[in-house]
Amino acid sequence: MSGLRLMAIHAHPDDESSKGAATMAKYAAEGNRVKVVTCTDGRRGDILNPAMDRPGVLENIIKVREEEMAAAADALGIEHEWLGYEDSGLPEGDPLPPLPEGCFALQPSEEVAKRLVASVRDFRPHVIITYDENGGYPHPDHLKVHEVSMIAWEKAGDPSFAPEVGEPWTPLKLYYSHGFILQRMELLHALMLERGQQSPYELMIKRWKENEADIMARVTTQVDCAGYFGQRARALAAHATQIDPAGAFLASPVEDQQRVWPTEEFELAASRVESPLPEDDLFAGIEGEQLLVDDTEDNA
Repeated sequence: MSGLRLMAIHAHPDDESSKGAATMAKYAAEGNRVKVVTCTDGRRGDILNPAMDRPGVLENIIKVREEEMAAAADALGIEHEWLGYEDSGLPEGDPLPPLPEGCFALQPSEEVAKRLVASVRDFRPHVIITYDENGGYPHPDHLKVHEVSMIAWEKAGDPSFAPEVGEPWTPLKLYYSHGFILQRMELLHALMLERGQQSPYELMIKRWKENEADIMARVTTQVDCAGYFGQRARALAAHATQIDPAGAFLASPVEDQQRVWPTEEFELAASRVESPLPEDDLFAGIEGEQLLVDDTEDNA
C-alpha cells in the first residue's frame, strides 16, 4: 500500500542507517512518505573511521555530521528533520562523570515531547518507530528518545496537550526497532569462517551473549527488505566519521546479507488498529479508509 506515512525517531545522525534503514528505503520507494527525526547534532560522537581522523574534521564536526546525514537521507530516499538538541555523549569511567550542561539527556522530557509532538502533528505519521525501554543500548540520548517518544505517542492526538503546536494527530502503530540480531551476526560470522576470512563479529557475538537477552524473543514483525540493502550500505557509508569501512557494519557484502538474513526486525509496542501477529508489514491493519480520510483532510 502506498500513500502512508512513517516517522522514525533517532538520537544521533547515523542511528537511522543501522536501525531499520532498508525498511525505510523500501516504503519510500513504494510511494509512502518516510521521515527521520534526529534529536541531537552528534557533536560528541567519536571519530571511528581512521581515514576521517584528520585536521579539520573534529573542529567542524557538527557541519560534517550534517553533511553526512544529508547524504544518508538521500541514499535512503527519505525526508529528514533535526530536532536541534546537543549530543550528550556517552559517559565513561567509574564513577561516571556528569553529563554536559545543556545536553539533550538533561532536557525536561515534557518540553522535548512538546517539540516532538509538533513534528508528529505536522507530518501526521500513521506509524512511528523508536527505541525500546533500554534505548537499544543504554546511551543517555537513546533512553531520552524512548521516554519522549512514548509521551508523543500518547499526547499527539490529545487536543488539550500543547494546542499551540498544531492540530491533533493520532498515530496508529508504534514500533521499537531491533537492529542488532545475534542470530544474524552468527550466520555472517560462520559464512566468513567457511571462506577462511577473518571475521569482525566474534567479539561482538561474545559480548552480546554475555550481556544481552535474545532480542528475537521480542520481535513481532519482520520486513523483507533485502532489495534495499544496497541503499542501507550506502547510507551507512555516508556517515564516514562513524563507520569504519573495515568494521563489522560493512564487513559482509550486500549479497551475503541478502542471502543469510533478508529482513529487518521490529517489535510492535502499541497499536490502535487490529493486526494479527507475527507481521511482515509495519502498515498491516491500516486500511484504505484511513488513506481516504487523510486525502480528504489534505484537500480541505
